[in-house]
Amino acid sequence: MGASERGYTWHRSGDGDAVLLTGATGFVGMEVLARFLERTDRDLYVLVRGADDVEAARRVESALSTLFGDERSYLRRVRAVRGDITREGLGLRDRRRDELAERVAEIVHVAASVEFDLGLERAREVNVEGTRRVLEFAELCQRRAGLRRLSYVSTAYVAGDHSGCFAEEDLEVGQRFRNAYERSKFEAEQLVAGRRERLPITVLRPSIIVGESDTGWTASFNVLYWPLRAFARGTYLALPARREAPVDVVPVDFVADAIFLLSQLQDAEGMTYHLSASPATSSVGEVVELARSRFARPAPRLIAPWAYRRVLHPMLVHSSRDARRRRALERSRLYFPYFAVNVTYDNRRCREILAPAGIHPKPLRDYFDRLVEFALLAQWGRRQVSRAEVARGSSRRLGRDAQGLERVGPVGMHLDTDDQAVAKRELVRH
Repeated sequence: MGASERGYTWHRSGDGDAVLLTGATGFVGMEVLARFLERTDRDLYVLVRGADDVEAARRVESALSTLFGDERSYLRRVRAVRGDITREGLGLRDRRRDELAERVAEIVHVAASVEFDLGLERAREVNVEGTRRVLEFAELCQRRAGLRRLSYVSTAYVAGDHSGCFAEEDLEVGQRFRNAYERSKFEAEQLVAGRRERLPITVLRPSIIVGESDTGWTASFNVLYWPLRAFARGTYLALPARREAPVDVVPVDFVADAIFLLSQLQDAEGMTYHLSASPATSSVGEVVELARSRFARPAPRLIAPWAYRRVLHPMLVHSSRDARRRRALERSRLYFPYFAVNVTYDNRRCREILAPAGIHPKPLRDYFDRLVEFALLAQWGRRQVSRAEVARGSSRRLGRDAQGLERVGPVGMHLDTDDQAVAKRELVRH
């Protein structure tokens, strides 16, 4: 479906009309980069780390290659800017920063640390101080040529352990936080809220982001993927979860479409939007049933989270002789709190503004099989498969490569029996 059919506006480039994008080499950032390149003819400045300008440029070229296969068609419009959001002035020399401020009309700040096991100090360095530096640069742009919009990508999980409805206008509701990621993103959003009187800001809060709904492609195998991988291997006989607990999952294509459109709409200025799945939110029970059916394994028993945390998990780790299984148990524990939540991310405002453009998240059950298919093909992140490969539908080569999953891993490591069985079932199915 073309941009005009989806209700998008095509923007023509002009002097002082460029976009600065952070996080463009990451999962969500790449998808946002693709939208701006495909749906506008504007120039994009991509802030990226690198030992030197050559390395920074190579990282951007690699992202374009992952997205499109042949990066050359877009290279003339994308300029790599070697910098660092955690450093004063974005790590740019004064003259370079001033030149950039004269040209940039819009900033989309996607860059963040999304690791759940990161220490609070490091999480704050990237998510809080990095956002502070971006806000400072936005104010410089405002003083120079004028800033049309700063779109800040937050997370719905600034809600922390809040129970009940969490509205789009909510932020501080007395919540506590499960990890440094949630806390640091909450603190960053507080900074952003403090600049709303001076800057044209839109805050965007996606929930759990998974692969593309049409292809399953993802560059990030976190949150939902870890428990699914463990399920596929038969690691868990029991899960610390409530069957009725909501699992708010959205595909990255919906998130990127929403970020792109909301960054362009005048009515979105000063607003906060939940990019969440409601009213198509899944549940723990549904996810377990989808996984049980897909992997042809018995459903694990669901037990009270406190009982799992205090009794069963330590026992499983202690009794396991398989080092890889122990690592999977420990890693998955980071994500278990998200399967016992009792919060609803009210997205009525977001749905209202996106509806005319036909943008809405599909129910997880409609694309779950594609997520699993791609995860198996990519060996749950151990094997690189680009978005361009999947988009081209090069099934013959990918299918041939997938046959190798039955025998060896990416560095000659033999896969266990569970992985072989799952791979065989997928090859038969497709």
